[in-house]
Amino acid sequence: MQVGLLTITIHLHAIGSLKDKRKIVKSLIERLRSRFNCATAEIEAQDSKLIARIGLAVVSNDGHLVNRQLDLIAEYVRQDG
Repeated sequence: MQVGLLTITIHLHAIGSLKDKRKIVKSLIERLRSRFNCATAEIEAQDSKLIARIGLAVVSNDGHLVNRQLDLIAEYVRQDG
Protein backbone atom coordinates (compact mmCIF):
# COMPACT_ATOMS: atom_id res chain seq x y z
CA MET A 1 0.00 0.00 0.00
CA GLN A 2 1.28 3.43 -0.96
CA VAL A 3 0.23 6.61 0.85
CA GLY A 4 0.83 10.04 -0.62
CA LEU A 5 0.60 13.26 1.38
CA LEU A 6 0.35 16.80 0.09
CA THR A 7 0.21 20.10 1.96
CA ILE A 8 -1.13 23.09 0.08
CA THR A 9 -0.62 26.66 1.30
CA ILE A 10 -2.92 29.29 -0.14
CA HIS A 11 -2.36 33.01 0.34
CA LEU A 12 -5.70 34.79 0.53
CA HIS A 13 -6.28 38.43 -0.34
CA ALA A 14 -9.17 40.77 0.43
CA ILE A 15 -10.73 38.44 3.01
CA GLY A 16 -12.90 40.38 5.44
CA SER A 17 -13.30 37.81 8.19
CA LEU A 18 -12.46 34.29 9.28
CA LYS A 19 -16.01 33.35 8.31
CA ASP A 20 -15.29 34.39 4.70
CA LYS A 21 -12.06 32.40 4.74
CA ARG A 22 -13.78 29.29 6.09
CA LYS A 23 -16.40 29.50 3.35
CA ILE A 24 -13.69 29.59 0.66
CA VAL A 25 -11.65 26.79 2.25
CA LYS A 26 -14.69 24.59 2.83
CA SER A 27 -15.73 24.99 -0.81
CA LEU A 28 -12.26 24.05 -2.05
CA ILE A 29 -12.06 21.04 0.28
CA GLU A 30 -15.43 19.75 -0.93
CA ARG A 31 -14.41 20.16 -4.58
CA LEU A 32 -11.14 18.30 -3.97
CA ARG A 33 -12.89 15.45 -2.14
CA SER A 34 -15.51 15.13 -4.84
CA ARG A 35 -13.21 15.37 -7.85
CA PHE A 36 -10.20 13.39 -6.58
CA ASN A 37 -11.62 11.08 -3.89
CA CYS A 38 -8.92 12.07 -1.41
CA ALA A 39 -8.89 12.65 2.34
CA THR A 40 -8.74 16.40 2.89
CA ALA A 41 -8.71 18.74 5.88
CA GLU A 42 -7.73 22.28 6.81
CA ILE A 43 -4.58 22.12 8.91
CA GLU A 44 -2.66 24.84 10.75
CA ALA A 45 -3.21 28.59 10.26
CA GLN A 46 -6.91 28.24 11.07
CA ASP A 47 -6.95 31.56 12.91
CA SER A 48 -5.22 33.47 10.11
CA LYS A 49 -7.28 35.38 7.55
CA LEU A 50 -4.37 35.57 5.12
CA ILE A 51 -3.21 31.96 4.87
CA ALA A 52 -5.03 28.66 4.43
CA ARG A 53 -3.24 25.34 4.74
CA ILE A 54 -4.88 22.17 3.46
CA GLY A 55 -3.57 18.65 3.96
CA LEU A 56 -4.45 15.80 1.59
CA ALA A 57 -3.86 12.07 1.57
CA VAL A 58 -4.17 9.59 -1.29
CA VAL A 59 -3.92 5.80 -0.86
CA SER A 60 -3.38 3.17 -3.57
CA ASN A 61 -1.54 -0.06 -4.30
CA ASP A 62 0.28 1.71 -7.15
CA GLY A 63 2.86 4.35 -6.18
CA HIS A 64 2.82 5.87 -9.68
CA LEU A 65 -0.93 6.37 -9.40
CA VAL A 66 -0.50 8.10 -6.03
CA ASN A 67 2.12 10.48 -7.45
CA ARG A 68 0.01 11.21 -10.53
CA GLN A 69 -3.05 11.91 -8.39
CA LEU A 70 -1.11 14.33 -6.16
CA ASP A 71 0.28 16.10 -9.25
CA LEU A 72 -3.25 16.46 -10.65
CA ILE A 73 -4.51 17.85 -7.35
CA ALA A 74 -1.68 20.40 -7.14
CA GLU A 75 -2.30 21.51 -10.73
CA TYR A 76 -6.05 21.79 -10.12
CA VAL A 77 -5.50 24.05 -7.10
CA ARG A 78 -3.00 26.20 -9.03
CA GLN A 79 -5.40 26.71 -11.94
CA ASP A 80 -8.93 26.43 -10.60
CA GLY A 81 -8.68 26.54 -6.81
